[in-house]
Amino acid sequence: MKGLMQDVPLSLDFVFNRAEQLWPSKRVVTATPAGPLRTTLGAWAERTRRLGGVLDDLGVSSDGRVATFAWNTARHLELYFAAPCTGRVLHTLNIRLFADQITYIVNHAEDEVIFADRSLLPLLWPLLDGCRTVRHVVVMDDTEGRPDVAPLPDDPRVLDYEELLRAASPHPFGVVSDEHTAASMCYTSGTTGDPKGVVYSHRSVVLHSVSVLISDELGLRESDVCLPIVPMFHANAWGLCQASVLAGAELVFPGADLSAAALAGLILEEGVTFAAGVPTIWMGAKDLLAGKEHRLRQIVCGGSAVPRALSEAYRTEVGLPITQAWGMTETSPLATVANVRSDRAGGSDDELADIRATAGMAAPLVEIRIADPDTGEVLPWDDHSSGEVQVRGPWIARRYYNDQRGDSQFTAGGWLRTGDVGVMSPDGYLRLVDRTKDLIKSGGEWISSVDLENQIMAHPAVAEAAVIAVPSERWMERPMACVVRRPGATLSAEELRGWLEPRVAKWWLPDVIEFIDEVPKTSVGKFSKRDLRQRFAERKLP
Repeated sequence: MKGLMQDVPLSLDFVFNRAEQLWPSKRVVTATPAGPLRTTLGAWAERTRRLGGVLDDLGVSSDGRVATFAWNTARHLELYFAAPCTGRVLHTLNIRLFADQITYIVNHAEDEVIFADRSLLPLLWPLLDGCRTVRHVVVMDDTEGRPDVAPLPDDPRVLDYEELLRAASPHPFGVVSDEHTAASMCYTSGTTGDPKGVVYSHRSVVLHSVSVLISDELGLRESDVCLPIVPMFHANAWGLCQASVLAGAELVFPGADLSAAALAGLILEEGVTFAAGVPTIWMGAKDLLAGKEHRLRQIVCGGSAVPRALSEAYRTEVGLPITQAWGMTETSPLATVANVRSDRAGGSDDELADIRATAGMAAPLVEIRIADPDTGEVLPWDDHSSGEVQVRGPWIARRYYNDQRGDSQFTAGGWLRTGDVGVMSPDGYLRLVDRTKDLIKSGGEWISSVDLENQIMAHPAVAEAAVIAVPSERWMERPMACVVRRPGATLSAEELRGWLEPRVAKWWLPDVIEFIDEVPKTSVGKFSKRDLRQRFAERKLP
């Protein structure tokens, strides 16, 4: 016997139509050098339909890849919906990747058109002749108020976004009848080898958006003013743009200026209630928000482990702790959220801080397990057994786009092997220990670089810290701490070791403490340990 419910496809058309009908007066704000650019969801919807007509006018094929090379803006949000709602595939290009990686990605995805912010055109243009399938570059002029703007290239491939929009007719949308149709794609950041493509379906995006709205997950709601600081080219801004449109939340986009001062100003001036970014963003913004009147009710952090000290500093100085979430490009990305469950809510401040420092519990519809990475044996949830974190669910990738190199990252049973190492508590909290490639094996015992970093960054004189392995003749590997002091602070290696001695096992104490000006970052703002390993490649210990 089958159920008798309507089989309505889960497509982004529904999300778009709902916003167009219910929330036309809601604000959409984009920060620009000339001041905030303000529009409404109603005006945005009208422009988005016209943009669908532009894609027809440009002759983009029915499932053609529409690439973006852009900051977080309202125009970028137009592309987020115009491409998939006309049956095409949105492809967000990571503007911070190396030139050869960008060229590889464009060619591998077979992008037909690239929509680029004018301020970013100098990065893109030198690569264009190597992009074999690109027929048009549509320039979105974001340079008002910027000095010394370079003239546009004199090339027939270059078109103006606003001119195309004015000439186009609105698209009716409604062409997606199969919810498994590709909606968007995003490539991994490619820390080893060429980046790999992850393709999201309409169904997966809609389900992920609904999950973001669940009160026991991120709890985004209609009354919120959402600031997605996480780039729109990184896992589709963690799904916050589509979820905000679904909820009817107002949106504030930071544009190109991601400085702590600019972001804190937006939060205070635009009444932001919900904001999301990587830990380095929140490290810089804390002192600018501390003691200020604000409307924030949810601060989401992901991309890398949130130092316990940082979350607690926000709780005591800003008025609310950071909510940690975990995921990756392959998980759309929401996989876990570190909310405090009701049966743990009566704990002490220290106990609650420990819970918030975990990666959290699995989101609804996401399954999670810990397994031995070599044998595949599933390990118990005993808060002790560590293994590879594996996940599966309706918004988890099942393979990479046109690329067999990553087949080993998926088990025969359909689980994604994340490459993260973690342990599970009996009641379902995931604590990440490390990345498999970042664990330090010293004398046959494992040292968690993440745990050691968190203890170092708890020191009041430390701004940033990353721990890497250095070769040791006696122990095979030993930890080396690369530490950034806070401005004006003084701290010696001996003082830092004294701080660590009562907090970690004696054999975890770093043999080398190197004070550096800044921890290098990846294209999405994570600490780049690969760069540190290369920098200190000659360092060896007896």
